Amino acid sequence: MNKPFLSPQDIRQALDFRTAVRVYSERKIPKADLATILDSAWLAPSSIGLEPWRFVVLENPEIKAAIKPYAWGAQTQLETASHFVLLIASKDVRYDSDNVYQSLVRRGLTDELTIQQRLARYEDFQKKDQGIAESTHELWQWSAKQTYIALGNMMMTASLLGIDSCPIEGFHYESVNRVLAEYQVLDPETEGISVMLSLGYRAEEPKHRRSRKDRKDVIFWK
Repeated sequence: MNKPFLSPQDIRQALDFRTAVRVYSERKIPKADLATILDSAWLAPSSIGLEPWRFVVLENPEIKAAIKPYAWGAQTQLETASHFVLLIASKDVRYDSDNVYQSLVRRGLTDELTIQQRLARYEDFQKKDQGIAESTHELWQWSAKQTYIALGNMMMTASLLGIDSCPIEGFHYESVNRVLAEYQVLDPETEGISVMLSLGYRAEEPKHRRSRKDRKDVIFWK
């Protein structure tokens, strides 16, 4: 029997602690804690083990200022967060791409026949099951959905460390992608921003209590 790393009470306490923080204090996240949060993104699971992402810790004030006019949901976080992370999703994830091929190599597949059989299965998956193989935008959306697994990992890890966070989708995607391309943060031909994450310590306690639907209205057993 595997020994749990944390008690259910510890996990529930971290879940109750988390709230969407808009304004952060001046306190900075320790390097070791930040590394652990970023590791939780790096080690996150992904569909077919593809890891179709990059995580950019944005520190350059010039780039932050350039993004700000297009990020209505990040106005105060860009200015006050201890750290600000951009989650970048890959567009180059078709079954016959080098990205997919290399993901199999990373997992230890060396026999070319086995690799080609696996790629044929992925071709069926993308063409028949998902119907995304012929659309670069839909392939990017598939990658972008996976970045949210890493996003959830980072937010939960931060909460367990007593660190606040806020996921941010409130921005004009085309404009932010253009800015990031201009500053060579991403390659617009092969990548696009998926979501942002601010991290730090809340400047004050929330003014409103967190509300959720009743548990019985969202969790079902059949």
